[in-house]
Amino acid sequence: MRLSSSGLVVTVLAGGLLLSGCAKATESVTSHAAEHATVEHVEGSDLSRLTLSASAIARLDIQTAVVRQSGRGTSVIPYAAVIYAADGATWAYSVAEPTAFVRHPIAVDRIEGTDAVLSQGPPAGSRVVTVGAAELLGTELDVGH
Repeated sequence: MRLSSSGLVVTVLAGGLLLSGCAKATESVTSHAAEHATVEHVEGSDLSRLTLSASAIARLDIQTAVVRQSGRGTSVIPYAAVIYAADGATWAYSVAEPTAFVRHPIAVDRIEGTDAVLSQGPPAGSRVVTVGAAELLGTELDVGH
């Protein structure tokens, strides 16, 4: 199939318009995300503190649970709060403030039903994220940008 020079110009212009529309959509998503989450480095660590807007917390349906202490003095969290890294490291997001979260290393001793018994982790009484932790990790690590 041969295109005339005017047909080629129309095709190139249409393609350019489509691509420029994609670029604008990407800019919109990026700036929209930046309005709802900030990531700040935690001094003296490789970790970051994520602060979300109230609307972002609602949209992600962030849910938390209290870290309990077992009879043996170990911390117990819902297994849903455990995040596995690609290298096998385990993490959980703790609640630093009502809209701020920090990822902490944990050591899972064993799983008992829906609970993870920890040999290392946040202290009893603190709160960990049970729903929305994967989205927090993606925000912290800037996945998809």
